[in-house]
Amino acid sequence: MTASPIRLLIHGASGRMGQALLRLAGDLRELQVVAAVQRRIGQRVVDGVPHFASSELAGVPAFDAAIDFSLPEGFDPVLALCVARGAAFVSGTTGISDGQRQALRDASGTVAVLWASNFSLGVAVLDELVERAAAALPGWDCDIVESHHSRKQDAPSGTALSLGEAAGRGGAQPRYASLRAGDIVGEHLVQFAAAGERIELVHRATNRDIFARGALHAATRLAGRAPGLYRVRDLL
Repeated sequence: MTASPIRLLIHGASGRMGQALLRLAGDLRELQVVAAVQRRIGQRVVDGVPHFASSELAGVPAFDAAIDFSLPEGFDPVLALCVARGAAFVSGTTGISDGQRQALRDASGTVAVLWASNFSLGVAVLDELVERAAAALPGWDCDIVESHHSRKQDAPSGTALSLGEAAGRGGAQPRYASLRAGDIVGEHLVQFAAAGERIELVHRATNRDIFARGALHAATRLAGRAPGLYRVRDLL
């Protein structure tokens, strides 16, 4: 007997990530996009997917998980809707406040939630390797170098800071360097160095679709899970 597909809501559907999610989800039999939400809508149905304006969020059909790549002002309503509906919540919205991070922790008592600065499955593995290396190499210097396209304004990147947190959990004290050049999608190098030797752990992204695929993977694995605050690496 074939299992029913997971019903997915995509919030922030008009953005670059939202468009990638809609395109890639259409190829996955285990997922069914039941609603795409954006600030303003043109067509009501696009490629069989119903579209809703942000002001109509409360009226979307039943869903099992939501993926949110929107703006901080759109974060609270969709998180509250997931709590009210008992649906899993996956978000990559950047720039959220400390209060919104606390709201995530509060929501994790009711539903499964995941917020990440990077949804690459490779970065999730790198995060674990960095923590293990830091714990195994006490006293070594730890440096994180991240490179992105010339239009990226924040530095260090959210992913670099997350890798720094992983290094910190292992006991290291990371330092950061940022490069902005050309059209680099994203590169992160974590270096551990001591007298006479060094270790380099590197992840290079060459296509932004990896982030959308990772978010879809997370939503698929998170739907139906027990309430809690999850990380991408928990869902590998």
